[in-house]
Amino acid sequence: MRIHLIAIGGSAMHNMALELHKKGYLVSGSDDEINEPSRSRLAKAGILPAVMGWFPEKIMDDIDAVILGMHAREDNPELIKARELGLKIYSYPEYIYEQTKEKTRVVIGGSHGKTTITAMVLHVLSFHKVDVDYMVGAQLEGFDTMVKLTREARIAVIEGDEYLASPIDRRPKFHLYQPHVALISGIAWDHINVFPTFELYVEQFEKFIDLIEQGGSLVYCKNDEVLNKIALRSGKNNVAKKFPYSIPQHSIENGTTFIWDGDKKIALKIFGDHNLMNMNGARLVCEQIGIGSEQFYEAIQSFKGAAKRLELVSGTDHFSFYKDFAHSPSKLKATIHAVKKQYPHRRLIACMELHTFSSLNENFLAEYKGAMNDADDAMVYYNPHTIAHKKLKPITEEQVYKAFAKNDIQIFTDSQKIKDFITGQSWSGKNLLMMSSGNFDGIDFAALGASLV
Repeated sequence: MRIHLIAIGGSAMHNMALELHKKGYLVSGSDDEINEPSRSRLAKAGILPAVMGWFPEKIMDDIDAVILGMHAREDNPELIKARELGLKIYSYPEYIYEQTKEKTRVVIGGSHGKTTITAMVLHVLSFHKVDVDYMVGAQLEGFDTMVKLTREARIAVIEGDEYLASPIDRRPKFHLYQPHVALISGIAWDHINVFPTFELYVEQFEKFIDLIEQGGSLVYCKNDEVLNKIALRSGKNNVAKKFPYSIPQHSIENGTTFIWDGDKKIALKIFGDHNLMNMNGARLVCEQIGIGSEQFYEAIQSFKGAAKRLELVSGTDHFSFYKDFAHSPSKLKATIHAVKKQYPHRRLIACMELHTFSSLNENFLAEYKGAMNDADDAMVYYNPHTIAHKKLKPITEEQVYKAFAKNDIQIFTDSQKIKDFITGQSWSGKNLLMMSSGNFDGIDFAALGASLV
C-alpha cells in the first residue's frame, strides 16, 4: 500500500505518516516547511522529505491514496497532479474513517474539553489493557503518536473536531466519522471564519447527532443549555440511548479534589468543575464500551491531564504556575474559575494570548466580555504582526480593553513586557495562569517557571 501525504509536516499529518509507516505502508510526503518536533520524528523514521517544496513529479499512478493536509492550498501542484491522474484523495478525517470503518467508533466532540475527555478515555482503556485505535489532538503521556491505526483493535476512539476537513472539503471533520458512541461536551461559538453566526455553528452539532449510527449512544453535558435542547430534540430516532451528565459530588481539601464512588472517597490529580464534568462524560463513554464505574475510578485516579491542559509548570508550597490551552471565552472562564476555586486563598494572576483567527477578529472580541473576571489580576496579550499575517483588520488596545469589560485589565502587545512584569512580582501566596493556543511569541515556560521558584 503506497500512501503520499501532502503537507506531511503538520502536527496531525506527521503522526499519521509515522503510524502508517509503522503499519508497513510505503509512505512519502511533501511540505514547504517542516518544524520541530515533526522534522526529527520523520527523519528518525526515514520518511522526512529530502527537499522542502511541492513536486508534482512525485505524484504517480502507482500511489494508492493521497492524504491532503489542512495546511495545503487548493491550488497545490501535487494536488492538481493527483486529480489529473484520478488518484483517490482523502482528507485526514476521511482516511481515519477509512481505516476504522469496520470498528466500533467512539467520537468525542464539543467546543471545549475534547482532548481531555479523549485522553481520559484512552488512559482508562490503557490502564485496563484494552487495545484500541485512536486519534487525539495532543501528544499524550504514555502514547507514542497522536494516532494509532491497527488491524487488530476493534474499537477506535476519535477526537472529533468541528473545523473543516480539508482545503477541498468544507465539511466539519466530525461529520465524517459516523460514531456508534458520541459525546458532546458543550457548545460555545468558535471558528467565526467558517461559521459566521452562532446558529450556523450550532447546526453542525445537530448534524453530528443525526450522523450517529443506528442504535448508537449519545453522551452529553446537560449543564449546557443550548446542547441540552438539541440533544433532546435531535437524532432522527436513530439514537437508542442518551446519557446526560453534570458535575459529580466532590470536595477540595488542601489543594486536592476528591470525588465519591458510593461511600468510597477518591483523590484525583486533576481539578476544576469543567474537568470533573469531563471525567463524568468519559465515565459514561467507557460504560458504553464495557468499562464499568468501578474500573473507571480505579484507573482515573492516576490521570494527570492532557498536555497544556492545566499543566503544572512549576510551584512551591505557596505558589503554582499553570499553563493551559484555553483561548476561547468559555475556556477562559472555566480555567480561571477552576484555579481560583482550587486555591481560594491565593491571589490569581491570569494572562491570555489572543492568537486564533476568531479571537483576533474584531467582530468576535465582544464574546470575551467578563471572561477573565474571576482573576484578581488579568492581562491580555496580542501581537499586531500575527493579525497582519492572518490578513485580519487591525485591532487596538482600546478595543481589547472594552471587549473584556474588566476595569483593571492590562493589555500588552510586547511579550517581553509581560515576561518582565511576571519576573518582577513576588509570588508567595499567588498563582500564575498563562493561557494560549500559541506560546506568547516564544516565551520559554519551563525557564520562566524555574526562575519564579
